[in-house]
Amino acid sequence: MSDPSQQNPYGQPQQPQNNPYAQQPGQPGQPGQPGQPGQPAYGYPQQPGQPGYGYPQQPGQPEYGYQQQTPPPAPGGYTGDPNAPYGYDPYGRPYSDKSKVVAGVLSLFLGGFGIGRFYTGHTGLALGQLFTCGGCGIWSLIDGIMLLTQDSPTDAQGRVLRS
Repeated sequence: MSDPSQQNPYGQPQQPQNNPYAQQPGQPGQPGQPGQPGQPAYGYPQQPGQPGYGYPQQPGQPEYGYQQQTPPPAPGGYTGDPNAPYGYDPYGRPYSDKSKVVAGVLSLFLGGFGIGRFYTGHTGLALGQLFTCGGCGIWSLIDGIMLLTQDSPTDAQGRVLRS
């Protein structure tokens, strides 16, 4: 049996050479211990001349933490993505180049001719409104109100109309 001072509480002998958390010779450690010069261990004061936490690092050293990023483009501004030139809505759907307000107002005032639906690219609905005079005005009125009040009306490509 080995020395009881060398055993851990679980009855197994301690093996310091196999402990991955033990300080190895040549590693920087606490001040005053042998090893390579480096940063002191956690909780010990910084060496003079080193910047503190939150200050820019010295040239040549990697910077840690959050990197400064460019702010996102303004809503409706060009994002650089050819699939979504006006950005994405909160659900990840691309915005259209068409406006929801313009489509609704066109449908309210010129809905008998299907202009609101021609504007959004829905030519089938627009032709139906044109040939029925906007459903005698009722279809175009309801369509205009729906375009203005709906959360996410889409254009013919399925992109959400901008507000």
